[in-house]
Amino acid sequence: MKPTPTSLPDRLPLLAFGAHPDDIEFGCGGVIALEARTGRDVHLVVCSRGESGTNGTPRIRTAEARAAARALGARLEFIELGGDAHFEETVARVLTLAALIRRLRPGLVLAPSVVENQHPDHSKLGRMVRDAARLARYGGVAELKDAAPHAIGPLLFYAVAPEAEPRDLAPVLIDVSAPEIVAAWTAAMEAHASQLKTRDYAEIQLARARVQGSRCGATHAIALFPNDALVLDSLEPLARAARRL
Repeated sequence: MKPTPTSLPDRLPLLAFGAHPDDIEFGCGGVIALEARTGRDVHLVVCSRGESGTNGTPRIRTAEARAAARALGARLEFIELGGDAHFEETVARVLTLAALIRRLRPGLVLAPSVVENQHPDHSKLGRMVRDAARLARYGGVAELKDAAPHAIGPLLFYAVAPEAEPRDLAPVLIDVSAPEIVAAWTAAMEAHASQLKTRDYAEIQLARARVQGSRCGATHAIALFPNDALVLDSLEPLARAARRL
């Protein structure tokens, strides 16, 4: 029986942050589609409208992001952190993200990796999300008193490009091989038509996923990088490993 796309009350939401309107889709869209179709409530937060991009206007890119979210089966909202190419890591902006985490109360959080060799907004956002997740659980932060403290589960980083993959963290490979997942992910990436004028980013990401899949016996997989050691209740979830020799 196929999973139904209805929210399961015993599963906390997945919250994914993107610096720009296409980052989540290109970096981890297959994971978003997978989680949404297995019943998890998925919320996307985009922190600019691509104001500094070469192609597409903020209006166009906002509309593309909304279409992509529908293809993935996720909710979407925008917040402002200074505008595309103008992110600064400030306490005020970290607190803005912490307040959002308290409001949405996710179990899992995805954010861009903190590797420096990429668009600076990506690594800055990754660090701010990491700090915000910590502050969100502290009960004494005066600026956050409007909502109860919330401790997330795992914080996982995604990489929009191979250069952004952390070299010091072992990846968790998520199998996104199911045809309906690949189709939804592809549709979400292709919704960003303005960005595909530069190059075929959708095929680039699918090719990366095929390479990751070849590591673990899947046709497509996406690498996520845990900020902290993952804790399991038993060995049961460890049924598969990447090494197949």
